[in-house]
Amino acid sequence: MNENPLRIAVLASSNFPVAQPFAGGLEAHVYNLVRALTERGHRVSLFAADGSSVDLDATLLPVRTLDLTPTAIADLTITPTAVREHHAYLAVMMELAGALSGSFDIVHNHSLHYLPLAMSSTLSMPMVTTLHTPPFAWLESAVALAPAGANTFAAVSEFAASQWAGVTTDTVVVRNGISLEQWPFGTGGDYVAWSGRVVPEKGLHLAIAAAKEAGRGLVFAGPLSDEVYYREVIEPLLDNDIRYAGHLDQPALAALVAGAEVALVTPVWSEPYGLVVAEALACGTPVAAFARGGIPEIVDGSSAVLVPADDVHGLAEAIPRAAALNRRDVRARAEQMCSMDRMVDEYEALYRSTLEASVDPIDERLAIA
Repeated sequence: MNENPLRIAVLASSNFPVAQPFAGGLEAHVYNLVRALTERGHRVSLFAADGSSVDLDATLLPVRTLDLTPTAIADLTITPTAVREHHAYLAVMMELAGALSGSFDIVHNHSLHYLPLAMSSTLSMPMVTTLHTPPFAWLESAVALAPAGANTFAAVSEFAASQWAGVTTDTVVVRNGISLEQWPFGTGGDYVAWSGRVVPEKGLHLAIAAAKEAGRGLVFAGPLSDEVYYREVIEPLLDNDIRYAGHLDQPALAALVAGAEVALVTPVWSEPYGLVVAEALACGTPVAAFARGGIPEIVDGSSAVLVPADDVHGLAEAIPRAAALNRRDVRARAEQMCSMDRMVDEYEALYRSTLEASVDPIDERLAIA
């Protein structure tokens, strides 16, 4: 138990609850981070969509909703969803600057919205922002204008940090971690696995093509985040060998990955990290993946076989090569690179250095011992 706990406000998505089964990797990451910080004795309050729960003693900050008037809805220059998201973040930032001022020692921002950063100068406490994405336009604008004394930035990989290098300097790299205990070692099986949001940019169709070429059955799991893509592209490819296991909670997903011969990871965009890679490694399941984004930083030759981006034939050939890797070595790579304890240690150190460097002096009792 931490002898000098911090009061931490964690900002996540106002659209997707931080709860199982997760809408995506960001929600899974925040869920595990909040749990780990709470278990270490910190007092954590979470801002995330209704329905969020981390099953521990963590407070939920309210998400303010807005019922638009007919006149506002008729405004063709906006979308109601975007306005509701804007309203939710505007409300929580005003509350952190007003009624909740002094209630927290630090804010850890995981949102992909520009407002928390744009309003960070109004807070009495500093903000740490984890950069989970490339510099998308609105977020880049907010990062570029964020006052240095009130903000610290962490990227989830060296690759992500390099993408932001032209916008912000002194970005700290804190690679994502997972609870290794929740992704137990498995002995594998006679199928390959794929997991993630079922959307075009995750490249499930390429994983299916590679599995078919390699003569392997494939089982995939994840939320159908793009129904049109699933219905028009993926569903026609399903047969006795290509099966959808559903949108699974974490224990069921861990069992699926641990029971696989190989995990396929096929993004068609440059993933800043790739949480599914860490999850597979923890299960001892070798990875066959496109060498894209932050993925090459997580794996090595003992744990994965990487091929050029979008090379389906190369990925098919990589499957038996990956299957031949020692699963104990694969697990060891996860223990070296992907542990939750390592990540939380690094975030605690970042909180401490941010507090020490903040414009307003913080009482010594708030520092992490």
